[in-house]
Amino acid sequence: MNPPLDCSRRVALLAVCGALLPAEASAQAPSASLVFEGQTFERQMALAGSHLILNGVGLRSVAWLKGFVAGLYLSSPARTEAQVLSTSGPKRLRLRMLLDVPASEFVKALRKGVARNLGGADSAIELAAPLDQFESTMGAVGRVRNGDVIDLDLDPARGTLIVVNGTLRGDPIVGDAFYRALLRSFIGSQPYDDKLRIGLLGPLP
Repeated sequence: MNPPLDCSRRVALLAVCGALLPAEASAQAPSASLVFEGQTFERQMALAGSHLILNGVGLRSVAWLKGFVAGLYLSSPARTEAQVLSTSGPKRLRLRMLLDVPASEFVKALRKGVARNLGGADSAIELAAPLDQFESTMGAVGRVRNGDVIDLDLDPARGTLIVVNGTLRGDPIVGDAFYRALLRSFIGSQPYDDKLRIGLLGPLP
């Protein structure tokens, strides 16, 4: 049988254990950001007065060519298309470009993605003007380059905001119909990229 610890040894042992606990807890806590494909995404951010969390990240690629990595920010976690679309409040789709591409090609890809995930003829009519506005705004950008950050934000009070490298471009696209169509092109039944869709719906590592 081991002899009982005297009072001074007990105090010293408790002090050592107490010093170790914060370090262990810190090691288990997730970092404030996530690195994916060499690109950094904050796990939390503020938008339009709301607190958003990173829901998922994914890579858009064709064969060996990597186009961009994307991060989806929502007010609460969502694992399905329906859950994402029904989540209230502001949203952000952040794209970090991995190559140079004319803005016209970026718009063309978006139009195809939206068309593949439309709900019907009425939706196409409703989205015609917003898509033209998006094309005009991106056309003024001219070209997106490797390293550019494009934020496609939904501010419920203003509409869809197009922010390139921290600068708001063009006027807000009023309403939420365009943003819903935009999200469907990424996470709908016929997305740009199945792996990208899976990544954006999470969960995160």
